[in-house]
Amino acid sequence: MALPTSSVITLHINGEKFALPVDHRTTLLDALRERLDLTGTKKGCDQGQCGACTVLVDGRRTVACLQFAVATEGREVTTIEGVADGEALHPLQQAFLDLDGYQCGYCTPGQICSAIGVLQEHAAGWPSAATDDLRPESGPPPLTAEEIRERMSGNLCRCAAYPSIVDAIARAAGTTATTGADPEEQAA
Repeated sequence: MALPTSSVITLHINGEKFALPVDHRTTLLDALRERLDLTGTKKGCDQGQCGACTVLVDGRRTVACLQFAVATEGREVTTIEGVADGEALHPLQQAFLDLDGYQCGYCTPGQICSAIGVLQEHAAGWPSAATDDLRPESGPPPLTAEEIRERMSGNLCRCAAYPSIVDAIARAAGTTATTGADPEEQAA
């Protein structure tokens, strides 16, 4: 007896439920883009190495090209289309706009979703490879430019907007961990 290779799943995406028949090999990225027309999530390398397809699954960063859609059934998926609050941009979206952290814009949805995850991980006290003091009682490490760069290292930008991306994340976090670029020049 052969096992079924497809089924109907229910995906919870950006606060909405979608019943979707899928082949079990369908990635979350392909389900989002090709089946649900949520094209904000970009297909970059399709190998989990560039971060262009980063979304949030239950609040955690996930590269959608490596995640099977069936594995997200019953979990909350947030794409770039779901981070704004109505017409009000998410603080990270606004900071990316203000500080020119988007350049061509292709990687920006993944960068922003990843940055949201970074700020949540940081607030929870999760260390990174750049964290000096790993003792739990020391609390969250300072959100320095080095800390932001390390935490965002899985998201590539071919336009090399990294200084502006780091500054945008720092601004959204309310810190002064900047790369030294003049925000007035960046906004111009």
